[in-house]
Parts: sequence; C-alpha cells; structure tokens
Amino acid sequence: MYLGHRDRTVAEVRRHLERKRVEPAGIEGAIAELERQGYLDDARFARRFAEDRRRLDAWGAERIEHRLVALGVDRALASAAAADADDHDELAAAVDLLRRRLRTPPRTDRERERALGLLVRRGYELELAYDAVRAVEREP
Repeated sequence: MYLGHRDRTVAEVRRHLERKRVEPAGIEGAIAELERQGYLDDARFARRFAEDRRRLDAWGAERIEHRLVALGVDRALASAAAADADDHDELAAAVDLLRRRLRTPPRTDRERERALGLLVRRGYELELAYDAVRAVEREP
C-alpha cells in the first residue's frame, strides 16, 4: 500500500520499513526486489518529480535539486534531473511566473526586490531571476 499512492525513493522506502521495525537484511532484500521489478527507481522518480515541479509549481532547478536530495535521491541523479529540461525554458518560466503573480511590472527598487525574492524562493538562480525581472520590467 505504501507504494500504491505515489512513486517513492529508495530512501523513503528504507525509512518506512525501518519505522515498521523490519530487520536490516529484510529491508535490503525488499528494496532489491522492488528495484528488480521496477517499483523503485530513483532516476525515474527524480525525472518525474522535476517535470511536475516545473510544470505545476514553477520551481527552478536549484529548488528541485535541493528537494530531491532531501528526499534521499543521490546528488548526481538529483542534479541531472533538475538540469534535464528538454523542452523547458527556465527564463520563460520565470517571466511567466512573474506575470501571473504581479499586478504590474516592478517599477521601484522595493518591487524589484520582491519579484527577485519570489523567483529565488522558487529555486531560480539569482542571475536568471535578475534577467526575468528585467524582462518583465521592459513590458508595457
């Protein structure tokens, strides 16, 4: 039932089984079998998570990578998934997010800082966030 609700990482399943007081050998055997059957795949989990967070929550690569690592995904897999954006233009996504969240383009330093803060909290790199704020500022 634990795997039935959503995809899980190996680390999440391991923690769940540890909380259930399963013996370490049993945990390793269960994880190996779940991986063999394709129920556990951290690379697949990372790709899907990254796609969903970009599309649904407008997260940037830094936030995606940080969250994946927190979920127990290997840093190299997390980094690859966060960077792998086949059809994703991160600058366009950041500009779109600002358009949706701001009533008017930022005109004062305070408004620019707030817009920049929004993007940085969503995980966009600082330089990209600056570019997005400047792009929105130039709009009529």
